[in-house]
Amino acid sequence: MDEICRSTAFDEMHQADGSIRRHYRPAAEQLLKVPPELLHRRQQEAEVLFRRQGITFAVYGEAAGAERLIPFDIVPRIFAAAEWKILDAGLKQRVRALNAFLHDIYHEQNILRAGIMPAQQVLGNALYRPEMRGIDLPNQVYAHIAGIDLVRIAENDFYVLEDNLRTPSGVSYMLENRTAMMRLFPDLFAQHAVAPVEHYPQMLLDTLRETAPAMVADPTIVVMTPGAYNSAYFEHAFLASQMGVELVEGQDLFVHEHKVWMRTTAGPRRVDVIYRRIDDDFLDPRVFRADSCLGVPGLVEAYRRGNVALANAVGTGVADDKSTYPYVPQMIEFYLGEKPILSNVPTWRLSQPDDLAYVLDHLSELVVKEVQGSGGYGMLIGPTSSRAEIAAYRERILVQPSAFIAQPTLALSTCPTLVEAGVAPRHVDLRPFVLSGQEIRLAPGGLTRVALQEGSLIVNSSQGGGTKDTWVLED
Repeated sequence: MDEICRSTAFDEMHQADGSIRRHYRPAAEQLLKVPPELLHRRQQEAEVLFRRQGITFAVYGEAAGAERLIPFDIVPRIFAAAEWKILDAGLKQRVRALNAFLHDIYHEQNILRAGIMPAQQVLGNALYRPEMRGIDLPNQVYAHIAGIDLVRIAENDFYVLEDNLRTPSGVSYMLENRTAMMRLFPDLFAQHAVAPVEHYPQMLLDTLRETAPAMVADPTIVVMTPGAYNSAYFEHAFLASQMGVELVEGQDLFVHEHKVWMRTTAGPRRVDVIYRRIDDDFLDPRVFRADSCLGVPGLVEAYRRGNVALANAVGTGVADDKSTYPYVPQMIEFYLGEKPILSNVPTWRLSQPDDLAYVLDHLSELVVKEVQGSGGYGMLIGPTSSRAEIAAYRERILVQPSAFIAQPTLALSTCPTLVEAGVAPRHVDLRPFVLSGQEIRLAPGGLTRVALQEGSLIVNSSQGGGTKDTWVLED
């Protein structure tokens, strides 16, 4: 525990003696030659590019129609090939285990019978969907697209912060960040062997094709969005365009004879695979929320009969619930017979009396999260919170302790970042995107999120964080 709570953050570019790490040297030397005013001009050019292309996101709770640019930092984050090799293996291992867990809890429930997880932990979870019991999915894959959040504590110490398995977002920014960097600094790419990420849309399309119902040779695939007012609508439209498939809303689809059809100007067209960016609750008003205007009546029954595939599958949320997260290392050993390559962050489950007592006594030192929270909302970061904020959060915990987990305040690694005064270290995390079909694929790198305020540990774009291009060197 003390190791991950160290007071000094790991500097990814500089060694302890101040020298630049080997894999950072070529890029650092070139960027250091660029005058600060030119770097800031390039930063402004990137912002113009992003705004022209509509790369914005909405922030819920702000004035209607408020759109923001996600701040983009032009100093890349760089991984050596050997570092990425470890992450690649660890991410694939983790997602294999999570998919095995999801298949198990909707079938034999062996992990519950073995006593490794309490049955109530799974079956009593609000995100567990009994409607999925006994349904056999292609390749036994539930989380076709997973965003796994990683933090780095030391040179060879990476920890999984959380698993995003419902509708993980952010991959469009990974792709657009790379496009922007290649336009702004073509000379850097000409002199460095940076692994490409541009093939991600094709990998996603291949994964979705492999998800299609049996006997469908050339599946019709659509991306299903809640609509233009969703915070990630740009990404929905971007991915549909990049894959060359239709972007649809619920009103564009209908179910007839337990099959899903899309309304087109040429008449109805059968749909085989839906990459849905809509939460379970809104998918089908006949099964989930009756007041949903976003879904398709009859969709779940068509899905249960195997006439359409959904990515991600219904019911994946129980696996990315933060109260499930502490059990993932045991899942890896149980289903794969392997030791976890990537570690979990030590976690207190507030449903446990001893953990609750400890956390209540140490709120000023810990990070407390809602088990079904996301986007950085609903968190308490003890070291940066006032006494009043801590007292108010304590009252929330006492109402329903099982709705929270707690973790130590991590010393997130830092990367060089362009700020007003020049280049300075800022804390970062990483969200790689793992695709599961007949095989597991991931683009090298992912979305690096950066806390732009000095000393801040909050990287979420909704909370003021930014993003940067992530390079994985090929040699």
